[in-house]
Amino acid sequence: MAGAAAAGLVAPGARAADAPSAVPPWMQVPGKPMSGYGQPSKFEEPVKRLVLQPYGAIAPGNGTSRTPLHALEGTITPNGLHFERHHNGVPEIDPAQHRLLIHGLVKTPVMFTMQALMRFPRTSRVCFIECAGNSNPNSMSSKPPQLPAGAIHGLVSCTEWSGVPLALLLDEAGVDPRASWLLAEGADAAAMSHSIPLEKALDDAMVALYQNGERLRPEQGYPVRLLLPGWLGNSNVKWLRRIKLIDAPMQARDETSKYTDPTPEGKARQFTFPMGVKSVITSRARARACKRLAGTRSPASPGRARERSPKWKFPPTAARAGARRRCRSRFSRKA
Repeated sequence: MAGAAAAGLVAPGARAADAPSAVPPWMQVPGKPMSGYGQPSKFEEPVKRLVLQPYGAIAPGNGTSRTPLHALEGTITPNGLHFERHHNGVPEIDPAQHRLLIHGLVKTPVMFTMQALMRFPRTSRVCFIECAGNSNPNSMSSKPPQLPAGAIHGLVSCTEWSGVPLALLLDEAGVDPRASWLLAEGADAAAMSHSIPLEKALDDAMVALYQNGERLRPEQGYPVRLLLPGWLGNSNVKWLRRIKLIDAPMQARDETSKYTDPTPEGKARQFTFPMGVKSVITSRARARACKRLAGTRSPASPGRARERSPKWKFPPTAARAGARRRCRSRFSRKA
């Protein structure tokens, strides 16, 4: 208790032997009844996505909303705070009318209702999705942006996704040997589409139906989306309505005029799908955490005692090694 008080973690005058000075108001009346769907506390109202609409009223559905990484803890992003990237708004799709078509270079074109998809075996996996434009505020100025972590790096979120392996659905249609790519198309007003190598589709691609145990949110592709673990966010097509097997990339808008990488030679590199390993530090490490990870003696100070631990977007073993290096460099200088 004495150490906590010295660190500023205990209210002034509070001690273990002290009795409460008064009964708080919420103990004097019955609480609210049960609800059909839980909501965050009103005191957490400031914890919201950071919305950016670059075209304003001209195109309000084109933009992003970033996950407030600095205000969260743990690895899983709540559904209501998962980042968004839309090209022409969020469609309101009736699942009873929505269909998923698989056609093109297949033996038998097939069309699935949402009820039919629900009858297939499902799998679950936890993975990040990151927008290819994440962290772009760092490149917009010669000086580091003085912004919260979420405002800079918030186009990345981590979720448990559940759905049907795409390979199962392709097997239903029968893949023609000539097929080497597929075109995935969404049902939004932009008809957002992307060419995907067939090899990835047959590997770990998923037709996702659930996010963190509940049905997808509309902004995350309800009623069905494509999930390509480890690949750039734009290729994880939302509101999936059509998959066409083809023998070459379709050269759609979002893989030609957009989402390409300029090179010094004046050309643009296409189809750079994998998103490399990237760390996101949301706050400085606690002194105690650094002492445990680094095995060094850390100075005690009220300021460091209030510091929150970092989050990592890479394997735990690499995270611990990185933490050891940071902690040693921070605390060993004055040992």
